[in-house]
Amino acid sequence: MIAHLKGRLEATGIDHAVIDVGGVGYLVGASARTLAAIGPVGEAATLFTEMLVGEDFIRLVGFAHAAERDWFRLLTGVQGVGARVALAILSALEPADLSRAVMAQDKATVARANGVGPKLAERIVRELKDKVGGVALGPAAAAQVVPAGAGADAVSALLNLGFRPAEAASAVEAAEEELGGGATLDALVRLALKKAAKG
Repeated sequence: MIAHLKGRLEATGIDHAVIDVGGVGYLVGASARTLAAIGPVGEAATLFTEMLVGEDFIRLVGFAHAAERDWFRLLTGVQGVGARVALAILSALEPADLSRAVMAQDKATVARANGVGPKLAERIVRELKDKVGGVALGPAAAAQVVPAGAGADAVSALLNLGFRPAEAASAVEAAEEELGGGATLDALVRLALKKAAKG
């Protein structure tokens, strides 16, 4: 499982980017929003990633922010929403806007995305209403963008243990504040687990 890519942005297309990591070029599908956020070609770039595996393909999808990746996971969990449709939704709506639309059951906003009809939009807002609390949103989302390095790995560890994205991000953030920037992954995960348990 590849959690993130850190390297040089080699090229971008309409719906993808190529990240050079140690001489290997990774082709990563991405939303228009992520492509606009990752910076100019030739510069350093970091993308959070999701690996999609099918019978006849392995594909990486990349995101500028962890909240966008979390939304991609939620969206593709809805019947009828594949990777292409999820990226179209994330191109049309920021995570905070998407959250507001789902909480308000505003299917018209979700239907603004290419390839999303009224019936699919209704299914998305209905199925995700109870799950939306687990994604970092709004102004708080900026503070909960997962840091690179040990912080990102610590958040990933907590997610694998079943914590919600927002819980994992805030627990790791609190642990990093207490331990300082040079904390090891092991120390971060231990303290973050304690923080999460108290919360």
